[in-house]
Amino acid sequence: MAAAVVMETSDDAGNRLRFQLELEFVQCLANPNYLNFLAQRGYFKDKAFVNYLKYLLYWKEPDYARYLKYPQCLHMLELLQYEHFRKELVNAQCAKFIDEQQILHWQHYSRKRMRLQQALAEQQQQQPQQNSSSASSAGK
Repeated sequence: MAAAVVMETSDDAGNRLRFQLELEFVQCLANPNYLNFLAQRGYFKDKAFVNYLKYLLYWKEPDYARYLKYPQCLHMLELLQYEHFRKELVNAQCAKFIDEQQILHWQHYSRKRMRLQQALAEQQQQQPQQNSSSASSAGK
C-alpha cells in the first residue's frame, strides 16, 4: 500500500508563518516596556497600525487563545483599542506602573495557588486516613 505524501503548499506555509508571527507579536503586547517603546516611536498614531491591533482581537477566541503563553497580552490588546490608553503609554511611568501591577498580580496568584495546592494535598492525606479508620471500625 502506498503511503500518502502530504505536500505543503506555499499557502499553507504562508499561513503557518503568519500564525507564528502574529502569535509572537500578540504575546509581546504583554510587555509594558515594549508598549512604551511602540508608543514613543509613534506606532499608536498610525491608523493602519491601530487597525491591525483591532484585527488581532481574533486572538481572544478560544481556538486561538489556547496557544498563548502570556494571557495578559489579551488584556493589553483590549486596552490598546482605546486611544486614551495608547496616548498614556508614551509616558515611561505609565509602563512602569503597569509592569508593577502585573508583578503584584502574579505574586498574589502564585501565593493563592500555593495555598490551594496545600489545602488539596492535606485533604488528600486525610481521605486515606478516614477510609482506613472507617474500614477498621466496620470490621469489628
